[in-house]
Amino acid sequence: MNLTLRPETASDAESIGHLTAAAFRDLPYSSHTEQFIVAALRRAGQLTVSLLAEEDGVIVGHVAISPVTISSGAAGWYGLGPISVAPARQRQGIGSQLMAAALAELRGRGGRGCVLLGDPAYYARFGFRHQPGLELPGVPQQYFQALSFSEEWPLGTVQYHRAFAATA
Repeated sequence: MNLTLRPETASDAESIGHLTAAAFRDLPYSSHTEQFIVAALRRAGQLTVSLLAEEDGVIVGHVAISPVTISSGAAGWYGLGPISVAPARQRQGIGSQLMAAALAELRGRGGRGCVLLGDPAYYARFGFRHQPGLELPGVPQQYFQALSFSEEWPLGTVQYHRAFAATA
């Protein structure tokens, strides 16, 4: 596998949209709006990290990280997602490589930590865990996880950018 990880460019937007839609198409827990969320984050200038996995000129994976707001006022926290891998290429380590690179990029930019909504069994391998006192209303709390880049943990309610409500 000759995989290259790189930041997105303006010419990648359409391909990222198609990849994201395909990656979530058959997932029963998906709202099937993930591609719209990425596009809305891009339009709002809120894609802090947007990395692609590319193989022989074809985009096979993408991860987005954007700022979140925490009710306590804690700054420097971000939300990871969506993360997408082409269906035919899933379970081959592409998502793991994207996660590691995106988190390293976020740390390098001075991020204090990252939150996400996802499968605890999968994301624990990257250090994510449910953090009592840090919550995302309306979701089962065991699926809302956080990773602090220090020993400091914020308390409060997390709010993602309004782009996460995009439906088209």
